[in-house]
Amino acid sequence: MPLDVRVGDVVRMRKPHPCGSDRWRVYRVGADIGLRCLGCDHRVMLPRRKFERAVKAVLREEGSGGEASR
Repeated sequence: MPLDVRVGDVVRMRKPHPCGSDRWRVYRVGADIGLRCLGCDHRVMLPRRKFERAVKAVLREEGSGGEASR
């Protein structure tokens, strides 16, 4: 079952980015997931399968209801 992630969500990844941040904002959802680092603003695209294995928690954007973790 695919992880429920939406554009605008903030996700916490298992490994930190070289800049030190482990939080990313989702900017594209589909077969690939587009992420933007909240520490240095770097953008990456990950295949959905690799993204779902690497994500630690999905932090919903404010207004859509609390924190949902995997």
